[in-house]
Amino acid sequence: MKRFLRSPLLWTFVVSLVLLLAVGGWLLTDPATSRSEALKTGGIAGGAIVALYALWLNDRRRRVEERRQEVERQRQELELRRADQDRDRISDERFAKAVELLGHEADQVRVGALHALAGLARGREIYKQTVLDILCSYLRRPFQHPRYKDTAKRDGNTAPAEGSAEEDQELQVRQTAQRLIGELLPAADSEGTHAYDLDLTGAVLEYFDLSERKIGKLLLRYAGLYSSTNLSGCVFLGPVYFTGAGTKEEKRIGFFRCSDARFEQRAWFSGVRFSEDVEFRGTVFAGETSFKDSVFAKDAVFADAEFKGTLDLRRARFEGFGDLSFREPPGTVSLYNTSVEPARDHELPAGWSVETLPDGRARLTVKD
Repeated sequence: MKRFLRSPLLWTFVVSLVLLLAVGGWLLTDPATSRSEALKTGGIAGGAIVALYALWLNDRRRRVEERRQEVERQRQELELRRADQDRDRISDERFAKAVELLGHEADQVRVGALHALAGLARGREIYKQTVLDILCSYLRRPFQHPRYKDTAKRDGNTAPAEGSAEEDQELQVRQTAQRLIGELLPAADSEGTHAYDLDLTGAVLEYFDLSERKIGKLLLRYAGLYSSTNLSGCVFLGPVYFTGAGTKEEKRIGFFRCSDARFEQRAWFSGVRFSEDVEFRGTVFAGETSFKDSVFAKDAVFADAEFKGTLDLRRARFEGFGDLSFREPPGTVSLYNTSVEPARDHELPAGWSVETLPDGRARLTVKD
């Protein structure tokens, strides 16, 4: 009963009725006002109170609904945070387990661990650089195979030398890691994608193919690149260092293709020994470029290459055919003791010439 007496609806009707009687009674005291008009005006006054109550009630319901929606939104956000935490926890557990399995004795387990890491990187962008670092770290582990000791060119489809079971199994694991690196990198023509860094210093790679990929910083110092390497169509947004690659006794560089690529920053090939043919056809070097002390044991093709910065060819040796018909020669070039094979008819930029030395050797010179 007390609750009913405290009800706003009851008091609204009471006030409305009192106002109806008061206004109607007051108007009835005026002889000029008819009874119907007095009742009508009193009803309007009483109805206004009911209308005000309805407005208040509607506003109250609206605020209650807004509070309910806010509570629901906070509940959903809490559930999303919990789901994200669970996903992060599961991802971290998968990551830790996959890294642990990289040291497993069975090669198929190591391959599975590599695929698990790659799958994690595809699903969670935040893991991609870390996974690439781990794949590169795996490839930087010391590795030798009997096929790398036979540097002679094989005829036709002659199979390469076989190693022990463990060596062949490890080779398969490493080639899987190489392939996954290429798959995780964004396409060279993709817009708005992040360029990831690769540190393959001292790595031993075979049939390494990153063609048509976008790469940030690339380190391949003192690496061995066997059989063939394909970097054609790549876009390198960061500095690139091949310093000393292929120079160690146990490491070589096979066929090297880097045509139609673009180096946005420094491209450092100083002290590199290319044991097979090299192609930089149509490649753009936007920053400093150095082939200082490098050796081109066979044909080196730079046809239509463009150098927007400086080019350092000091003490470089072209032991085979050199096609240096650049699309745009560098504004500044260093040719100190740059030697070429005197018996070959090289393609040179305008103003460049071959000078034969008294000892039978030949070097490149540029007219001032």
